Amino acid sequence: MREAGRITARALRLVGEAVAPGVTTGHLDRIAEEAIQTSGAVPAFKGYHGFPAAICSSLNEQVVHGIPGDTILREGDILSVDVGAVFDGYYGDCAMTFPVGRISDTALALMDATRRALEAGIAACVPDRRLYDISNAVQTVAEGAGFSVVREYVGHGIGRSMHEEPQLPNFGPKGKGPTLASGMVFAIEPMVNAGEAAVRSLDDGWTVVTADGSLSAHFEHTVAVSEKGPMILTLE
Repeated sequence: MREAGRITARALRLVGEAVAPGVTTGHLDRIAEEAIQTSGAVPAFKGYHGFPAAICSSLNEQVVHGIPGDTILREGDILSVDVGAVFDGYYGDCAMTFPVGRISDTALALMDATRRALEAGIAACVPDRRLYDISNAVQTVAEGAGFSVVREYVGHGIGRSMHEEPQLPNFGPKGKGPTLASGMVFAIEPMVNAGEAAVRSLDDGWTVVTADGSLSAHFEHTVAVSEKGPMILTLE
């Protein structure tokens, strides 16, 4: 899983380096797919329940599952990119929200809060804590910054399948849920909106957007529980 995570992280880094005004999301998708394949892995998302691409590219008010294509990035946009890879039967999954040129103060604050929410969730990913301790840590940071946590889409267990039990909400009470044990691996992925928490799906059957049209950010790592503390697997 560490190698799957490394490959996934490298693909995401290469995509991020290419994010700029005038670039299409389809170009970014091709970068990710090539990076994954040349590393001896397979794009985890492409073909998953019929999804047509190697990355999810979610722009501005799009929360998750945006489909890359001819959309051109413009100055001031924010772009959330989610990528996954399968290596030797194991999955890696990570996401990051990138600024496109100069962005608004609201967008900067939203991205910062979502990143810090992920860090807080990771810090709670240790043996003998409870699953919702991770959830509560994410929620506390995001809502403490004045933003809203998406309810309908959540993190998850991950290993030999992309989505494994248990589901990992980005909200919940401390001290609840299954006890964490060494060897468990989770995709921790705060999805945070600048406005209200409500979302809706577009007619393409994939893209999820904020119901009020506000900006949304998404950060994710694949993280293992260990006796030595959280192990982030989606690092190069």
